[in-house]
Amino acid sequence: MKGRIRGHSQKAGLPPGTLVHIGQNYGEKPKINFLKYDEKGYQEQEVNIFDQCPVVFKNATVSWINISGIHDIQLLENCGERLGIHALVLEDILNTNQRPKFEDYGEYYFIILKRIGYQEQQHEIDMEQVSLIVGKNFVVSFQEREGDIFSPVRDRIINGKGSIRKMGADFLAYSLLDGVIDNYFIVLEVLGEEIEQLEENLMSRPTRETLRMIHKLKHEMLLLRKSIWPLREVIDSMQNEVTPMIQASTGPYLRDLYDHVIEMVDVIETYRDMLSGMLDIYLSSISNRMNEVMKVLTVISTIFIPLTFIAGVYGMNFTFMPELKWHWGYPVIMGFMLIIAILMLFFFRRKKWL
Repeated sequence: MKGRIRGHSQKAGLPPGTLVHIGQNYGEKPKINFLKYDEKGYQEQEVNIFDQCPVVFKNATVSWINISGIHDIQLLENCGERLGIHALVLEDILNTNQRPKFEDYGEYYFIILKRIGYQEQQHEIDMEQVSLIVGKNFVVSFQEREGDIFSPVRDRIINGKGSIRKMGADFLAYSLLDGVIDNYFIVLEVLGEEIEQLEENLMSRPTRETLRMIHKLKHEMLLLRKSIWPLREVIDSMQNEVTPMIQASTGPYLRDLYDHVIEMVDVIETYRDMLSGMLDIYLSSISNRMNEVMKVLTVISTIFIPLTFIAGVYGMNFTFMPELKWHWGYPVIMGFMLIIAILMLFFFRRKKWL
């Protein structure tokens, strides 16, 4: 089951700041993408530029380094040494079970959040940790594996769309956060359609598969809540943090992002309430079906009680029983038993037990 805390035993007894990768190793070769830009243009290259970083970051341009693949500890050590990143930050980047958070380290601030996607074939949520280090004129992003999560932001920079080239590194960080958070709505929309379909199936004829889907969706809602709820604190800290690295012009965008997070939290809570109600409906439906079955069996048993009594009396085979040698005895007894059954059915219906 995804979402559990795994791998922490590897760090037991180690001093703080010890770099140990905790998470899934996708086996991909780490990829480093470097992009710097200003209002006039941009430059993109795919090389190991850590040696050039101290010089590049002093320029007026905004620099963005995206690292895909964090399982290479040597790469992270080199990155931390060249960029002056605290060992505890590197430790948090390598630990993919981190809770979304915001931390200010003076010369830069550090953000952790979760990228969430949906695998339609497996019908399950796909989750990945994304870390951001944001300085005065640079952003370093870390992904667990290579993907196109930041492609829309990269395209806007390359094509000069919007105002991203006119803004600073704080706006780039906002854009990256916005790209991750916008994808949450897509996942919530897909899950909402599944919940609606599940509700229809529940109303028609619930099965064991219905119960399995309810528990699966409840688990996914729990994972989403765990990943999205702390984002309120992250965005709120970015809004209220007194630091020259976050410009006043970025404030309205962060407030809009905060509203998106609040909206998603409300949607998740609504879905959780719906699933809890659906679970109650399922249990009630199964109970009602069982009651209907038991009622039918009880009626049948009750009807056969007097019939069984009569059959038992004439099955005792005593020698002196007047009706045993009577020519019309058998049809009379069978007719009498039929009349008793009809009268009992009429009585049950009049009492509205049927």
